[in-house]
Amino acid sequence: MTARTAPDPSDDELVLRAKAGELSAFENLVQRHEKRVYSLAWRMLRQEQDAEDVTQQTFLSALEHLDGFRGEAGFATWLLRIAAHAALKTLRKNRGLDMVSLDAATATTEPEEPIPHPEYIADWRQSPAQLVERNETRRLLDEALASLDEKHRLVFLLRDVEGLSVRDTADALGLGEANVKVRLLRARLQLRELLTRTLGDPQSRVGRAPHHHG
Repeated sequence: MTARTAPDPSDDELVLRAKAGELSAFENLVQRHEKRVYSLAWRMLRQEQDAEDVTQQTFLSALEHLDGFRGEAGFATWLLRIAAHAALKTLRKNRGLDMVSLDAATATTEPEEPIPHPEYIADWRQSPAQLVERNETRRLLDEALASLDEKHRLVFLLRDVEGLSVRDTADALGLGEANVKVRLLRARLQLRELLTRTLGDPQSRVGRAPHHHG
């Protein structure tokens, strides 16, 4: 009889072992989540060296504060929140002291601003979830994301790409939940319009109606 392979330990098991001083357990967590943390950092910063630095900072910070991890959210979510904070700090540093911080954009007027109507609408041949699984679509998505302004891009990355909740996204970016929802909607509309030009079904295209001025 062939011996059964023991299942891989869960994140929770590894965290408990790491808290008990088992360094190899934390190294296992690093190997398991390093790629995802780096991917988020690169998409936020668009610089390889900065993304590598943020990835390293994220795991150093996680190790330092591991005793404070209570497990209310999953370990991966906790890591991504740390990574988002580190990446935002790097963004502000790179832009200089004159850069407006993201949390300064939490003005209560933002949720009341009108949502722009897309110029180009068409049904997608596949669902967004299916599209993201395709390598060529990932490239198109990265290109489309790079064209978004920062405040919309970061919200979309954390909420839709990484799957953080609205609350976790708000906490990571220092925003109110209402602002997260509005920015996410705007990001989705902009991205859908950009990607529809490549991925949409031309047969279902609906152009934007012209404005009539009275």
